[in-house]
Amino acid sequence: MNREITIQPLTAEAFAPFGDVLDTEGAPDKMINAGLCGRYHDRARLDFGEGRAGISLFEAQARSLPYELTLLERHPEGSQAFLPLTGNPFLVIVALDEGGSPGTPRAFCMAPHQGINLHRGTWHGVLTPLFSPGLFAVVDRIGPGANLEEVFLDPPYTVVP
Repeated sequence: MNREITIQPLTAEAFAPFGDVLDTEGAPDKMINAGLCGRYHDRARLDFGEGRAGISLFEAQARSLPYELTLLERHPEGSQAFLPLTGNPFLVIVALDEGGSPGTPRAFCMAPHQGINLHRGTWHGVLTPLFSPGLFAVVDRIGPGANLEEVFLDPPYTVVP
């Protein structure tokens, strides 16, 4: 059985059920630093259970298209923000929760210089850069307890442009 997902461009409206789009779309909320810096204020809904926010650096291997999606995961104790440290786009795959299991996945291609914040408990694919280097700053929950659920997909999905 061949299950295909077509990649969509990332928009705040399309991504809203899964998380926040982090970019500098539109005018800054205010100017700071003597008018030399635009501040796009409070763009992500960070949400952590017991624990604290931490910043980690991830280095992921680049993938190519078509991409075989075999695994979805979620973090029930906290949101997770991905901020690319390069200008390269990356692929983000998400799915709504359907009774404790992931629903049909959706794939988005991030434009250069965009990031995302996945809402707490959102099913998502693994970090999937499309170009090297796949360097990211990640803001997520650091704390005790299990914060990872994984589901292997059989049959897998094929993500196509």
